[in-house]
Amino acid sequence: MSHRHYLLNHVRHVTAAARHPGGRALLLTFDAFSTLFHPRQPVAEQYASTAHSFGLSPSVVTPAKLQTAFKEAFKAQSKRWPNYGREDVLKGRYGGPREWWGDVIRGSFTRIIKGDAAGDQVGLPEGMVESLLERFAGREGYALYEDVVPFFERLKRMKTDNGERTFDRIVVGVISNSDDRVPAVLKSLGLTVGDVRADQERSSMELPGFEERSRMDENAKILSSALYSPSESIEPVNDIDMVITSYEAGEEKPHKLIFDVAKRQAQRFVESMHGKTTESVSAYNWIFIHVGDDYQKDYRGAIDAGWNSFLLPREPLGDDVQDAKRIDTLLELIPKLEGYNG
Repeated sequence: MSHRHYLLNHVRHVTAAARHPGGRALLLTFDAFSTLFHPRQPVAEQYASTAHSFGLSPSVVTPAKLQTAFKEAFKAQSKRWPNYGREDVLKGRYGGPREWWGDVIRGSFTRIIKGDAAGDQVGLPEGMVESLLERFAGREGYALYEDVVPFFERLKRMKTDNGERTFDRIVVGVISNSDDRVPAVLKSLGLTVGDVRADQERSSMELPGFEERSRMDENAKILSSALYSPSESIEPVNDIDMVITSYEAGEEKPHKLIFDVAKRQAQRFVESMHGKTTESVSAYNWIFIHVGDDYQKDYRGAIDAGWNSFLLPREPLGDDVQDAKRIDTLLELIPKLEGYNG
């Protein structure tokens, strides 16, 4: 960092501290699918290869047919059971994401084998549905983008920097229109993930789903608190402190509620990890930034919720996103955060 850059950052930090004696806190969140990770091979190809391994005919079950059938089954399931059937799950009338995805899988193969979706679903080889569910819960089905690990390594240094810091507290999260397999996917890909979830209306662990975990013990909490301590140089425990999924939060992006839930949980996290009261946490000047690949759901959703946002297009986009602040890799975000004065 040049001397001039250092001085500018120092002036910004001192000015911000004068305006906000509690300091500045950052909640930085990311979309998951197509922002942090992507399918190792196209989903239709993975469905087809799994089906062939269970004895279904390669001439009947092809990736091309599955691509169309999957889209149709997913659309129909989303219409019938929005957000993985959460509303009916809360009423005890539906089984949640595992049942939801099982129906999508069976519906996809029914469309291919029977030629339509009418009537009863076809019987599939024993264990095949479960195999696909597990495949897309971890590294067998997904891979990180190349910039993700270098980015989180840089972010760790920002969190533990003992010198002039743009933010006094940094909380990192994921906000995803998905079910509770997201933490397992992230962990399987080598990222460390904390236990904070949405807990909207009901504890996330009480909702039927995929995730099985225990709450952090006191030792883990002590280590996590060192994540933000300027007097400590200990390596951060978590790359990602919290995961907020639409299934657990109750609404999908771009709905404002899911962003509001993320804000609330981040503030509760700081309270619990650092012994802060609600009053002292609210004294922070909180900055909320969301990064994702979808213009409407991620960028516009965050902006309309009162957040700052950056669009990270992993695929070419149209001309209707000219107003978006965009980055081409996650690493471009680091200097923007280091000099942030928004």
